[in-house]
Amino acid sequence: MTPHAKAGVLIEALPYIRRFWGETIVVKYGGNAMAADGGEADLASFAGDIVLMRSVGMRPVVVHGGGPQIGEMMRRLGKAPEFVDGLRVTDAETLDIARMVLVGKVNRDLVAAINVHAPLAVGVSGEDAAILTASARDPALGFVGDVAAVNPDLLARLMAEDLVPVVATIGTDGAGQAYNINADTAAGAIAAAVGAAKLVYLTDVDGIRTDKTDAATRISEITPDALEALLADGTIGEGMIPKVRSCLAAVRAGVGSAHVLDGRTAHALLLEIFTDEGVGTMVHS
Repeated sequence: MTPHAKAGVLIEALPYIRRFWGETIVVKYGGNAMAADGGEADLASFAGDIVLMRSVGMRPVVVHGGGPQIGEMMRRLGKAPEFVDGLRVTDAETLDIARMVLVGKVNRDLVAAINVHAPLAVGVSGEDAAILTASARDPALGFVGDVAAVNPDLLARLMAEDLVPVVATIGTDGAGQAYNINADTAAGAIAAAVGAAKLVYLTDVDGIRTDKTDAATRISEITPDALEALLADGTIGEGMIPKVRSCLAAVRAGVGSAHVLDGRTAHALLLEIFTDEGVGTMVHS
């Protein structure tokens, strides 16, 4: 890239930097993105993007899943994953595995990757300071939870200290029982609770498509009502449904916009936030 081209990129980014200075951006980093080929390089690139966002005045909050990593650990321990309607059946043993993987492995990897660039990341679980209060989804699913409430106080205190919270999506109920919560749903609830300007989903697809097999059908921008119609008529496929529902709930709860993009694309997060065209799907009123 020529010096003039580099200058053009910076000039294009400038209004977005000014617009989102001091704003909270919730980024959900998916387990699928982390588990893809080249995952370590993708993680390092993502971590650099988060630090750059913080360095230009944004306040990122990272929320992560880890479904593929949980499944891999279960198989290594001789336990076969079981799903009902796309949700992992979570008995007590599976819950222990999920907590071990999400809090003890995936969260630590994300924190370490970010802190390579600057000592900013602090890993927390939704159990900490009752960030995520959970309720049981369905007795047949075991310890799978829905978000009953979000307490953003700890996240706000960390951001006030110019730190980057990295949240593992394990929550607890009023009696202290832990639940594994869908990370897409948790990210949307957290974004609404902290008054985020943006909610960004980094996953292994390039956005929301009207035909999941055809990249040319990716939707660049869409309103909540139009997206609701695609959900109702079955255009949105199963794997995308939790993300779409979370996008809808977050935007309708006051989040400025929600985005779905491919976390395997180099610097996709920066391209979506700092450029005119973007690289994924943006949902906004």
